[in-house]
Amino acid sequence: MSGIGFSVVICAYTERRWDDVHAAVASVRAQLHAPEEIIVVVDHNPALYARLRESLTGVTVVENREGRGLSGGKNTGVAVARGDVVAFLDDDAVAAPGWLEAFARHYDDPAVAGVGGLTLPMWPGSTPSNVLVSAPVPETTGARPGWFPEEFDWTVGCTYRGMRPGPIRNLMGGNASFRREMFPVAGGFSTGIGRGFHKRPLGCEETEFCIRLRQRSPRSELVFDDEAVIWHRVPPERARFSYFRERCYAEGLSKALVTQSVGSQDGLASERAHALKTLPRGAMKGVGDAFRGEPAGIGRAGAITVGLAWTAWGYGVGLGAARRRARQARRARRDQGAMATRGRPGGEGVV
Repeated sequence: MSGIGFSVVICAYTERRWDDVHAAVASVRAQLHAPEEIIVVVDHNPALYARLRESLTGVTVVENREGRGLSGGKNTGVAVARGDVVAFLDDDAVAAPGWLEAFARHYDDPAVAGVGGLTLPMWPGSTPSNVLVSAPVPETTGARPGWFPEEFDWTVGCTYRGMRPGPIRNLMGGNASFRREMFPVAGGFSTGIGRGFHKRPLGCEETEFCIRLRQRSPRSELVFDDEAVIWHRVPPERARFSYFRERCYAEGLSKALVTQSVGSQDGLASERAHALKTLPRGAMKGVGDAFRGEPAGIGRAGAITVGLAWTAWGYGVGLGAARRRARQARRARRDQGAMATRGRPGGEGVV
């Protein structure tokens, strides 16, 4: 299906990523499989919207028509898109020239509803975005902090150790594509999950969407292809241990919302396997690396332990909060029912 048309959606929200957004657009323009259109959705920032409309010639720049946040921005982009497939790229990422080409070859199979790719981190010290505007492939990707375990690269929006090419439960939102026809089936991205105006670095809007898509279209497949490569920038503040802990806790909160929406069996299936298999292996490898003369291995083993604990803590807190909200909603419905009964003729005093 070499003639498949792609609409590439990039969601932007802050002037601080001015060069990043332009680098992302430049990388899409340089694709071997040229996109049908590039759509930049600006999240409730009129000044940025006006500037990008002027600077990004040949690009469709629109304002987020839904509530503030990434889910609303993605839904707006989908509503505008005309391509057969809608691909999403983070505003602080650049795509390798073969990105869309790798996606396209999977859509020859009508069972494939979505394809995601390999997201590699650009750590502090990597090629700056103002250079990537004219040369979208980074010459250097910086230096990973020695304590940072690859098993937790998801905390910075990147592919983590343990992911394997082939069928997958959910795609990562910043490097994903879906047939446009699947969005009415799944119902779009939930605005109650994921990044918004909250201070906490929440996520999982794409996880919940993918699970819901598969629940409503069980024969559809989602595929991870490690040849569909992008590089995602990690700013210095996100390479710190304090952010790592905060992001893990926020992920637990988000996972609680996901399980309330799609059920714990589907909502935690991949997480259970990751926690029971990949993370213990990673911790043991870190300890082994330390014994082999690499002190940072102990740091990685410790980070894996802390990351798992903080994520579980967040999940427990989020699950408790969700259950309290559910009880309050049931109580409110009962109260409304009782009031309605009292208001009917002969209903006075009935409880």
